[in-house]
Formats: sequence, structure tokens, C-alpha cells
Amino acid sequence: MRETPRSQGTAGDAEPVLPQPRPGCALAHTTGASGSGSPHRSDVRPPQTPRGARHTDRHGGPGTTPPVPGPPTVHSPSAPRAPFLALVTPLVLIALLALCTWQIAAHGPLRTYDERLGRAIAGSALPSPVAEFLADLGNTAVAVPVLAVALGWEAWCARRAGAPRWWLPPLAAAVAMAAVPALVVPFKALIDRPGPPGPLAGETGFFPSGHAATAAVAYGAAALLLHRLLGPRLRRPLLVAVAVLNLAVAAGLARRGYHWPLDTVASWCLSGLLLWAVLKVSRLSHNGP
Repeated sequence: MRETPRSQGTAGDAEPVLPQPRPGCALAHTTGASGSGSPHRSDVRPPQTPRGARHTDRHGGPGTTPPVPGPPTVHSPSAPRAPFLALVTPLVLIALLALCTWQIAAHGPLRTYDERLGRAIAGSALPSPVAEFLADLGNTAVAVPVLAVALGWEAWCARRAGAPRWWLPPLAAAVAMAAVPALVVPFKALIDRPGPPGPLAGETGFFPSGHAATAAVAYGAAALLLHRLLGPRLRRPLLVAVAVLNLAVAAGLARRGYHWPLDTVASWCLSGLLLWAVLKVSRLSHNGP
């Protein structure tokens, strides 16, 4: 049987022939073919590079490479903000101080309730020796040495740690302490409020209380200076102890008939403004401008 001879032509006369797919190799690269893992791989082995492991989004496009770990951080819109509180705190103190001063000077209803409360506290069951001891905690001979010890300790620790402005917080606390009589004495002369029934009955110049202001600034500034030096477990108990101590001083003053209750409240507002300034200066010295 004779075979038909193959025609001998030139390369230019040959017709183009499309490549035929081979089941074992090229067909595996087509999308949807049996055994094809991806358009770029011929086997079903998992990808070895992050690009091969890229995930697609709901529109079919490439996703983030590599995927972002963890859920997104959610910030609560109701969280308090430090700049807002820093602005509101002195405004509230000034408004409360102005309200107390207006009511005392104008003989308003708040002054009437204040005098009723003062007489009730003066007749309470708190022993006089205990009340006298609590009232004496507001004396400059007791409160100022406590502040002086805190000033020295904070300055020594800050200088030893190499703080560039180690002297600024102690100086701010000392200035605040010196500002207490400079503010309280003119206030007393301006309002000229008579004192409650007691050992100082008949005298005037009781609003605001100098003892309450001295205790608030001395013990409060000492707590602010020592706040950074103590451990986290001691910081909150220290602030609570200072608040309780100032309440005890006010109770002792009212019980002994040295001041009306609103006298101490006005002193706390005035002292709060001074302590707010000490806190701002302390933060500025530690964090920089």
C-alpha cells in the first residue's frame, strides 16, 4: 500500500496552525479546568507568597495584602476629652464662687439655709476636742510644713531623674500657697460677713475661710506633686485621703463655730482654681510645651 507523499513547501507557504491544548499541562492553566487551583498554578498546592493568598472583595477586586490583623478600633463619641474638661473645670469653680459670694453679700435664700445648716452642725454630737483637732489641721503651722516636705521630695526626685525643668512644679505650688492669704484677706474685708455663734461671735470677716483654703491648697498641692512619684495603686487612695481630710477640716470649723459651711465651700472653689493652675504647670514641665 503506497503512502501519499507529503507536500514539500516553503515556510512562507505554510498555513498558521493554532496550538492545541494538551490535557496534562496547558489545560490545567485554564480557569475552571479540572485540577486547576488558580489561573497561575497547575496544581492544587496552597500559595506560598502573600500575593498568591490575596483575598478578593465583594466586587471581585484584590483585597488588602496582607490582611489587616485584628478588628478596627472603635472610638466612643461620648468619651470625655481632656481639653474640654480643662476648660470647663475653672469655669464651674468660678461660677460656683460667684454664686456663693452673691448670695452671702445680698442676704439671699442660700445664706439663710447655710446659717441653719451651720447651727445644726454646731449642735452635733461631734466631740469638741476632735472638732478642734480637725480645725487645727487647717493652720499654717500644720499644713505648710507638710507642703514643704512634698516640695523638697518632688524637687529632689525630679532633679535626680534629670528633668530639665524640675524646679517648675515646686515653684508653682509655693506660689499657690503664697496666693492664699493674698486672695482670702481682701475677700474677707469686702464681704465682711459676721461669724457664727461661738468663740468668735460678734466678729466679722469670715467669708471665705482661710483655714479651709490653707488646708485645701497645702494638702492638695502636695498630693499633685507626689502623684507622679507614687505607684498606680497609691495614687487614687492619696487623692481620696486628701478629699476626706478637707471635709474633716470643714466639719471641725463648723462644729467649733469658726465658720459657716458656705465659707468653706467658697474656699474650696478658690483653692480649686489655684490647684488647677499648679496641675497645668506640672504637666507642662513634664510633657513640654
